Amino acid sequence: MEPFPALAAALHEAEVRYVTIGVGGANLWARSGHTIFTTRDHDLFLPNDPENSIRAWQAAEDRGLDLFSGDEPLDRPRDLFLAERIVERRALVRATDSRGFDVDFSLVMAGFDFETIFARHRTFLVEGVPIKVARLSDIVASKAAAGREKDRLFLASHAEALRSLIDENG
Repeated sequence: MEPFPALAAALHEAEVRYVTIGVGGANLWARSGHTIFTTRDHDLFLPNDPENSIRAWQAAEDRGLDLFSGDEPLDRPRDLFLAERIVERRALVRATDSRGFDVDFSLVMAGFDFETIFARHRTFLVEGVPIKVARLSDIVASKAAAGREKDRLFLASHAEALRSLIDENG
């Protein structure tokens, strides 16, 4: 099994609430190889729930991934105290195999709150594993709201393909 569906299966089993966002989420909406977008990582949007974060971290560790906050390994013990500090600061935690598979556990999505995105998500089956994904129009709107240069470049470079996918999928 590919690394991302394997992690999604572990998240599902641990009852982690999440929604796939970013370019990795956009790729799940793509219908053919020529509409796949290049990305180096996967972005998962989590609610501001410390216990949910702990379950997500444990699922990643169970899959052999190392956890980082910034450039430093995520502190131990990975308990409620640490999770509350991460949630309070809306800090990003990255899970990585150090061989090119990276997943960002994000507590923010520009322009949106978790419950809104979760209520509108769609579940895709990848290798038989359910993966929760934000609506493509929400992913695009969030990238536009973020205003980062890399997001503007992505949106400009893929405007036609994104518009077509949004029109096709609602």
